[in-house]
Amino acid sequence: MSAQNRKPVKVEDTGHEWDGIRELTNPPPRWWMITLHASWIWCVIYFLLYPSIPLLHSSNEGLLGWTQIKEFKEAVAENDAVKAPYMEKLKAMDASAIEADPELRNFAESAAKAVYGDNCAACHGTGGEGAQGLFPTLADDDWLYGGDLDTITESITEGRMGNMPAHIDAVDDATIQTLADFVLALPEGNATDAGWAAFNDVGCTGCHGDNAQGGALNGDNYAGSVNLTDRIWRFGGSRDDVLRTIRYGVNQEGVEQTRSAIMPVFGEKLSPEQIKILAIKIHAMGGGQ
Repeated sequence: MSAQNRKPVKVEDTGHEWDGIRELTNPPPRWWMITLHASWIWCVIYFLLYPSIPLLHSSNEGLLGWTQIKEFKEAVAENDAVKAPYMEKLKAMDASAIEADPELRNFAESAAKAVYGDNCAACHGTGGEGAQGLFPTLADDDWLYGGDLDTITESITEGRMGNMPAHIDAVDDATIQTLADFVLALPEGNATDAGWAAFNDVGCTGCHGDNAQGGALNGDNYAGSVNLTDRIWRFGGSRDDVLRTIRYGVNQEGVEQTRSAIMPVFGEKLSPEQIKILAIKIHAMGGGQ
């Protein structure tokens, strides 16, 4: 039997050989060449149609004249056109009337997302969760100045600035220690007669009320004062936190360790319609219906 011919057709090679492996001159597969040419043709077309070639101060505009900025502006214009009829209705209505209309209320809460994100989320969090020791929570029903729509609108428009006197130079340290124990015991229902006596003698009732429930349950005369009978702590609930607040107060000029509690004024920054929808959103975050 004759030997099999393992190389019936000899393909031309380049003359290069490594370890018995020859470098052949076979052409690439047809599909590969088609893909190659289609790729560079597509690149040329793209470069002609769209702004893609860098110039000295910008890029070529492209035959289509398309840019991302133009597309963005068109999308904004379309969105504004959809919102326009609703915004016109909002101008003639107060926040309470808007909230009473289910369709307008849904629109207001949706439209307020961007306003809230741009102006409120940095301090109060994207979900109104706040930050203990820094910024109050909006996603609960505990309000220092009141949680109705009119009061929330007022807070947004005119801002707020908390105030609590510093007691470090006005009251002896033993009394301050007693007051701290009193504040910590109140939410547990364990406040002592000595604590109540110190609370009354120092004059804390003038802001927090005879029942220590502050502005939340004692009316406008106590607006802004904290309810000491719950466990919602504006600046933290540890004994050291409470002692610092009593000693150095809130927003006390010239007192180095005083607490800072300032809500910016947005009445000049936001339009009346933006304030309305923002008030409705915050009211809803706090459980308002």
